[in-house]
Amino acid sequence: HATIDGCLGELQRIHQYVWRSLADELLWAASMPCTLPADETIPVARFGTSNIGRAKSVYRIGLGHRYGKRMQTISGVHYNWSLPGLGNDDHFALIRNFRRHGFVLLTLFGASPAVSASFVAGRPHGLQPLSAQTLGLPHATTLRMGRLGYQSDAQAALAVSYNGLESYAASLHTALTRPHPPYEAIGIRTPGGEYNQLATSLLQIENEFYGTIRPKRAIRPGERALHALRDRGVEYVEVRCLDLDPFSPVGVAAPTLAFVDVFLLHCLLSDSPPDHPLEIASLARNQERTANQGREPGLMLECCEGGVVSLQAWALALVEECEPIAQALDAAFGGRTYADAVRAARNALENPVRLPSARVLDEMAREHDTGFNAFARARSRAAGEALLALPWTPSEQARFEACAARSRRQQAELEAGESQPFEDYRQHYVSAQRLMPAAG
Repeated sequence: HATIDGCLGELQRIHQYVWRSLADELLWAASMPCTLPADETIPVARFGTSNIGRAKSVYRIGLGHRYGKRMQTISGVHYNWSLPGLGNDDHFALIRNFRRHGFVLLTLFGASPAVSASFVAGRPHGLQPLSAQTLGLPHATTLRMGRLGYQSDAQAALAVSYNGLESYAASLHTALTRPHPPYEAIGIRTPGGEYNQLATSLLQIENEFYGTIRPKRAIRPGERALHALRDRGVEYVEVRCLDLDPFSPVGVAAPTLAFVDVFLLHCLLSDSPPDHPLEIASLARNQERTANQGREPGLMLECCEGGVVSLQAWALALVEECEPIAQALDAAFGGRTYADAVRAARNALENPVRLPSARVLDEMAREHDTGFNAFARARSRAAGEALLALPWTPSEQARFEACAARSRRQQAELEAGESQPFEDYRQHYVSAQRLMPAAG
């Protein structure tokens, strides 16, 4: 999509169709899940009997063994962003600055300051009880982006460098091919022959590498993501640090995307020195601090080779630097979309009660006895009611039904035409050779 409205328009139509297809179910409006059963009873997604479908399921079984199934019930917004004419070095310069300054997005758009107590049952968590079945932290912004969310102690030792495609690819290649003893202990298969995971390496596949932003390239059928990057370079970046917005029926609002557009341009246009292991460790600490304490008055973050600075002051300075970019975009496209988004960000930083994380805790306390599940359920129902009230034509319904039928037909054809044993497919898929482009 070339515009925010075009992107959100399609997202809205998809949500409208899904809500009209649901019976007695809800699309959950929060990033953190509802009350969960015991980990072993949470089902893993199934994708049919084709080899690629089985691989997707085995990958998720592996995630369950490595991190627990509860982690797979977390959700968020992934925002893919590209700009014509950028080379690999441009993309990695953007990514380095995004990682340095991403705490701004966690603060502005984090909306997961509380969780159901069932999510952390049986493990240490450091959260405070907010009500009988709800835990949280008073100044948290996004528990999803902290240690309770999509984080991995094993991956923390990777210290992946974003100084260029070659160093990034080398780091991932090692993580995808070198056996990791704790995962070797799990094994590929059970004694009965059932699959535990796709591989015993630190990462089964590239998608298992967690981060706030990723360099990406559209892959060809059957191609590995790292091969595509090495072969054809970075095509776009995938922003992965946005919580679902429980106050938006489709999980993200136009002003949020407008600010992210400006922020990404700021990351691209600003000086971006190389990263190094000490800085990478510092950024991880800043992320954890922002996730757990981002609205705490006077909170300090690490910066400037060992110095410290107030989160609020640093964030406000960065937002101020975004203002000329917003003005330039508005001059090019007309209107005040981008300047208004930057102004709203500045106002929220100056008045933290306006931040989504504060609004979540406030509404939980005022309307739901500080219960996370009641809050999220009410927000989910409100989203459904809003979407079901919007106009919907028979032609739109027919278009989505035809798309679904085509997908089912393609799945059936794929499954009917497959003869390769799954173990042969798996071994070929995870082989190191498939991560490298052909010589010459």
